[in-house]
Amino acid sequence: MRLWVVVPAYNEAAGITPTLRALAAQTDTDFSLVVVDNASTDGTADVVRGFGFPGDLHVVREPRKGTGAAADTGMRYAIAHGATHLARTDADCLPAPDWTARVRAAFDAGLLLVAGRLRPRTDEFPLARWRRAVLVGATEAAAFFGTLRPGNRDPRYLGPYVMTPGCNMAVEADLYQRAGGFPRTAIEDVHEDRALVNSVRTLTTAYGLRRDVRVAGSARRVRAWGLRRTLGWYADHRYRPEVVDIR
Repeated sequence: MRLWVVVPAYNEAAGITPTLRALAAQTDTDFSLVVVDNASTDGTADVVRGFGFPGDLHVVREPRKGTGAAADTGMRYAIAHGATHLARTDADCLPAPDWTARVRAAFDAGLLLVAGRLRPRTDEFPLARWRRAVLVGATEAAAFFGTLRPGNRDPRYLGPYVMTPGCNMAVEADLYQRAGGFPRTAIEDVHEDRALVNSVRTLTTAYGLRRDVRVAGSARRVRAWGLRRTLGWYADHRYRPEVVDIR
């Protein structure tokens, strides 16, 4: 298994270092890392190159802004350089120390697409315990209601819908290509992670949730927009702010 980790990044010079530290501290270090600089204007790529990542590091640039476009570029770059299995997190996230090890174990168990568990970060700024609890509960509720959404129910699907956050997922390289990859879109247009998992569902039932594959995600949108609006954003962009790229 040749595992590559893909991290799309847009204007993350001030925040990507904790993510790089978390990846450098993995218990399973047998992976290559590619960070996709998504047309940043703040020197993100220089910060990544200057970090001193101890493993195999690649930095590539994707001029077309969009999480889908950047993630797809990273995935296809990794495949072109020999990746057989792909994992993705985001530049404002903290994978658990055993994240790559758990991803590898999920693949070894027979999964071709792995959906991980997402929880809010607690190190960025003070976040009340009740707000964290609401975020966790909302994530679990969204996973359930996703199975009921008309857009996730179709006779073509071979198995049930599984919420697969883009910042904590992994996929076998051949399946990624057969599924068409992430749509090369902006985050405000399409949830590229949901589009990919629904495409995968037309091809195989070898996908599923692994709760031991853990990533802590940024809560900065909660700080900027408030809890209700943030939940509306993630529920199919019912809240659409003027500024999406919160930093």
